[in-house]
Amino acid sequence: MNTRFRLFAVSARAALSLGALAVAAAPIAGTLAHAQTLPDLEGAPSSAGALNLPANPVIFGKVDPHLRRATAIVNGEIITGTDVDQRLALIVSANGGKVAPEEMERLRLQVLRNLIDETLQIQEAKAANIDIDDEEVMQTFNRVAQQNFGQNPAALEKYLGGIGSSSSSLKRQIKGELAWQRLLRRNVQPFINVSDGEVREMMDRLKAAKGTEEYRIGEIYLAAPQEAKPQVLANAQKILEQLKGGGSFVAYARQYSQSSSASVGGDLGWIRLAQLPPELATPAAQMAPGQLVGPIELSSGYSLLYLIDKRQVLTADPRDAVLSLKQISISFPKGTAEKDAAGKAANFAKVVKEIKGCGAADAAGVALGATVVANDQIKVRDLPTALQETILKLSVGETTPPFGSIEDGVRVLMLCGRDDPKVESGPNFEQLQSQMEDDRVNKRAQTYLRDLRRDAVIEYN
Repeated sequence: MNTRFRLFAVSARAALSLGALAVAAAPIAGTLAHAQTLPDLEGAPSSAGALNLPANPVIFGKVDPHLRRATAIVNGEIITGTDVDQRLALIVSANGGKVAPEEMERLRLQVLRNLIDETLQIQEAKAANIDIDDEEVMQTFNRVAQQNFGQNPAALEKYLGGIGSSSSSLKRQIKGELAWQRLLRRNVQPFINVSDGEVREMMDRLKAAKGTEEYRIGEIYLAAPQEAKPQVLANAQKILEQLKGGGSFVAYARQYSQSSSASVGGDLGWIRLAQLPPELATPAAQMAPGQLVGPIELSSGYSLLYLIDKRQVLTADPRDAVLSLKQISISFPKGTAEKDAAGKAANFAKVVKEIKGCGAADAAGVALGATVVANDQIKVRDLPTALQETILKLSVGETTPPFGSIEDGVRVLMLCGRDDPKVESGPNFEQLQSQMEDDRVNKRAQTYLRDLRRDAVIEYN
């Protein structure tokens, strides 16, 4: 039996960025609140008590996967189980196929909510006489295929089919993004105003903060009413386990976070700790880039934090230096004993230490039976975190200590040149004004979408 009711929701989804569109890296869909099941009140009388129901009922019958029944009908438009399955496949692929069975059902519910949001956005755009034609969608699809996959559209379609998704699912997602962005440009952006005085005040604040540390933080925020906190905490802990197991932070932020940053994978951008609540600022100050902490309890819910990077305001970051490197490496035959490998590695370390600069590296590599590879355009920040500080301390012609393993071989990096970064001047007036306007548009978009959800008529099966 269908249950008809008006849909009420409290989470927000900002306008999505087409620049962030990537199937293999992360799902494109935005976020909605994760449904919470409130606990039964202790001691409350059970309405099923007189029915003598078994504690562990066995369900007879199977679901026919080929039966495309409506999962939801949004203002008369059908979302089928196939729609959900194909969109879910994108998320599973983004996480390398490593999604636990119990997590899969939560993701399925989340995808359904995302599809409801997407449908509402397309419907609202169409009501405003905004219709995205197939040619425009195809142009974006082709660009995604090339930029994100290095493939032609046919190869992308084959890939999507291979993971259980489809090109039509991705194209609908693209259409939803384009329609919503165009609607916001027409109905929201013209009414957003950031005065010159506000921009100048923000620029003055940036200059006053020169030299202080800024943090680029990713956040997954889960709202939790007091009565639902145990369930939300358990959900946050499960998400944390998935992330520690290799799950995509961006993917989980887009699907679960109830912050406006969900549409950009939870990325809060560059902020100072004073802009964060004290509960978040304290652990963030102690984090190293690449570290994940949480769940952190807030008065309104829980947060998971991921430190993407940190820097000093309006100060040149040494990690933006562009390096010219040569990598000298040796490998070990399969089955090499640890003792033999250690001896060969020690000799390798001794020889490379005596190499007189990068000009002699190739000849020394031949004598060692080593492989020499050059890279003249690599930033320090693009190197593994463990190597960055070591590289920054090197002079031209010096090498890092040997690193590696029996399986991967042993290698060193030799510094052949370094171009230090210029002092960061920060955003100019127009860039800062645009950033402030975008932030206000996104906040207004949250309210717009919340109103659409509130007024929608949804039928669930």
